[in-house]
Amino acid sequence: MTELVATTPGLYPLPDWAKDELSDLKGHQKGDLIAGDEGPEVVDAYDRARSEAVDAQVDAGLDRVVEGQLRWDDMLAHPLTIHENVETGGIVRYYDNNNFYRDPKVQGDLTPSGDVAAELEAVDTDALQAVLPGPYSLADLATDEHYGDEADFRDAVADFLAGEIEAFPSHETLFLLEPSLVENPPHDDADEHASEIVDRVAAATDADVVVHTYWGAVPEKTYAHLMDADVDAIGFDFVTETEDALYNINEYGTKAQVALGVVDGGNTLVESPETIRDRVEWVDERTHTDFERAYVTSNTGLFYLPVNKFEEKLEALGDAAALAEVDA
Repeated sequence: MTELVATTPGLYPLPDWAKDELSDLKGHQKGDLIAGDEGPEVVDAYDRARSEAVDAQVDAGLDRVVEGQLRWDDMLAHPLTIHENVETGGIVRYYDNNNFYRDPKVQGDLTPSGDVAAELEAVDTDALQAVLPGPYSLADLATDEHYGDEADFRDAVADFLAGEIEAFPSHETLFLLEPSLVENPPHDDADEHASEIVDRVAAATDADVVVHTYWGAVPEKTYAHLMDADVDAIGFDFVTETEDALYNINEYGTKAQVALGVVDGGNTLVESPETIRDRVEWVDERTHTDFERAYVTSNTGLFYLPVNKFEEKLEALGDAAALAEVDA
């Protein structure tokens, strides 16, 4: 019987009270973005919001607890935008959706900052799940003004992320978010290199590593190379794309563990626990792999949602895993 692990890929919405309080404290201008040197009042507001996010996951019965990334000014670029050798440029659209970030322009060596590790240290749980952008996606979203070569830049980003991970507190699982493998996949020999840098980042932790992809399915060639990475699971977005995701699994295989994005992170309609369980069973019936573990998750981060809908989706995920345990 497959072990079901209820979790999310992080990226939570700020509570309304925190938005109001932080708006008064920080403002909304470029100079007011998170830079890693916030004053005590701002730190305190984020600490209280983080505690609420952690409590919501515990109350919902999730098997893995994330920090929530409430300090992040964007979905993925944060580890670079707060770096001392990175200058934030103009506003850029994330792929073809309605979310934006400030272009991180790398102008010097990417040495570890410890910023994400400090966030994780603030979470008191034995079921901690760390979340980071994957090295390919982070390099894809950034602008290199220092290294001068695409492959060298990807290597530098991978080494930077590995250095960040080495400072992490003990964690059960690491999710590496790699939407660029779907939205802007590598070409030519970069497919193999993308797999190599994922492998290098994964080697920095003893925890289980999930490479979570979303907003569609990874192209065949890229997926085949991704299978060479020494990770514990690959994540699939079964909300946006089903047939191509199933094709990749059945044609090229997958790892002994899998992450199933079966809850819509961008829709306020809350799936019932029974619907979530049915979607997991639907995938199981149509694949040729007997998974040791399935991470049951939203396809994307839940920060798009109002806080009440976000909390209801957490509860549905926790209840779906509990239903499966009862059925077993």
